[in-house]
Amino acid sequence: MSSWTRAQMAARVADDIPEGWYVNLGIGMPTMVADHVPETREVIFHSENGVLGMGPAPEAGQEDPWLINAGKQLVTLRTGGAYVHHADSFAMIRGGHLDLCVLGAFEVAGSGDVANWATSENDTAPAVGGAMDLAAGAKRLWVMMEHTTKDGRPKLVRRCSYPLTAIGSVRRVYTNMAVLDVTGTGFAVVELAPGVTREALEAATDAELVFPA
Repeated sequence: MSSWTRAQMAARVADDIPEGWYVNLGIGMPTMVADHVPETREVIFHSENGVLGMGPAPEAGQEDPWLINAGKQLVTLRTGGAYVHHADSFAMIRGGHLDLCVLGAFEVAGSGDVANWATSENDTAPAVGGAMDLAAGAKRLWVMMEHTTKDGRPKLVRRCSYPLTAIGSVRRVYTNMAVLDVTGTGFAVVELAPGVTREALEAATDAELVFPA
């Protein structure tokens, strides 16, 4: 069975972001989304450490060691972009000025609950960071993640078993197997990755799935 690569997942997310939106990209896979928005489209990417107008990863030899995102990855700054104080960055988040946040996750429930900061299994993260602020403050929350864990356990579940980041906040999920909308009781399948069958998706998902007629 074939499925989307992480780069293809990022490109799929990028395709769905409307022109002119202000978008926060969470640590991990979501940061790849900035690499797939062409310069001809205006999408203003925000990073919680204080970058507004973030561009894609720099080309070799063009790195600026002072320009990083919240995950400490080297990034670029688009024309008109800016550095801002950390407090101003969180004022943007908490003030409802972001159209969208794209987060990674350990689990997403059919109700829209998301767990993305701790598994309670030898975790080293000291705190949830800005994820709670983003989940509550952004106008929309999408999740980008692998469909299952490395040992094959479903990450789309009926009820999250890990500590919650936010309740009922996720609207859409992009995985290596499918794009799915959160219905409140399960997931509505928007698109299957090439080569992924209905049966394979059902076998890899714990929550209820609704397929288009």
